[in-house]
Amino acid sequence: MARRIGMAPTAEEMEAMARAALARLPDEFARHLGAVVLQVEEFADEETLGELGIEDPFELTGVYQGLPLHVKSIEHTETMPDRIRLFRAPILDEWMARGDVSLEQLVSHVVIHEVGHHFGLSDDTMHALEDEAD
Repeated sequence: MARRIGMAPTAEEMEAMARAALARLPDEFARHLGAVVLQVEEFADEETLGELGIEDPFELTGVYQGLPLHVKSIEHTETMPDRIRLFRAPILDEWMARGDVSLEQLVSHVVIHEVGHHFGLSDDTMHALEDEAD
């Protein structure tokens, strides 16, 4: 098989992968994501890592920052918009280390995981749902 390997994707290309994953979400979920900002950065900043108690920046592939839907009320109209932040270098590092999924699949997984936090799901609940789906 002739496999052609190109350059690592840019932040913009990874964002396009993430937006494609969001576009595939069922409408009942997608309609609640209109105000969520999607960003792709190289790594999480020191402040974010510190808040999460993470020392190695390669351990964080994405983060949801905002208030889950079930917590929001009229009192929260003046807050910053919710954000899903993806971290390019850690995603690429995990993709290379795993070797069992395409980059598009991994980006989709990270995005959907962070969308789950937007809907108020915990990491434990999401892992249980993923195990159930396998």
